[in-house]
Amino acid sequence: MFNKLFILVIKGLLTILPFVITIYLLTWFTNTTETLLSPLIPEAYYFPGLGIGLALLVLAVIGIIVNLYVVRLVIEKANTLFDRVPLIKTVFGAIKDAVDLFQIKKDQNTKKAVSVQVSEGISLIGFITGDSIAEVLYPGQNKTAVYIPFSYQIGGYTLYLDADKITELSIDVETAMRIAVTGGNSIKSTKPSAKD
Repeated sequence: MFNKLFILVIKGLLTILPFVITIYLLTWFTNTTETLLSPLIPEAYYFPGLGIGLALLVLAVIGIIVNLYVVRLVIEKANTLFDRVPLIKTVFGAIKDAVDLFQIKKDQNTKKAVSVQVSEGISLIGFITGDSIAEVLYPGQNKTAVYIPFSYQIGGYTLYLDADKITELSIDVETAMRIAVTGGNSIKSTKPSAKD
C-alpha cells in the first residue's frame, strides 16, 4: 500500500515539475527585470508589467541596430578586444561559442542535425558546427566538426569526423537538440502500436 502511494506521489511530482520549474523561471525573470527597470521609469507612467515590456522593446531595438554597418564594426572591435585579454578571452569565447551553437540562421546551412556512427551499430545525435576549424586542425583530411551534447547535463564533445561517419537527419536542429539532451524522453513516438 505504501509503495503504491509513493509511486503515485512520484508520478504526480514528475507530471507537475516541468510546469512548476518553467513558471518559476518565467516569474523570476519577470520579477528581476521589473525590479531592475522600474526605478528608471517615472512613477506617473509605471504600471506592473511595463518593465518586462520595456526590456523586450529594448532587446528588439538592439536586434534591429546590430544589422547596421557601423554597429557591426563596433561589435567586431569589441570582440577583438575581449579576445586579447588573457582570462576574459577564455570565458567570453566559451560563452560566445555556446550562444553561436544555438543561434540558428536561415541562411546558414552548416548547423545541421546529424547521426554520427561511433562504432558498429552505435550512433549518436550531433550537430555540424562548421568545417573551417576542422580544416585548420586537419588540413586536407576533409574532416567535419560535429558537436555531441551530453544528455541531462551541460557539456559535450566536439568530434572531427570523416564524411562517411556522418548521416544528415531529416529533423530540425531544435527537435534533435531536445532528443539529444533528454535522451529522447521528450519526444512522443509516432510508430504504430502492435494492435494497429
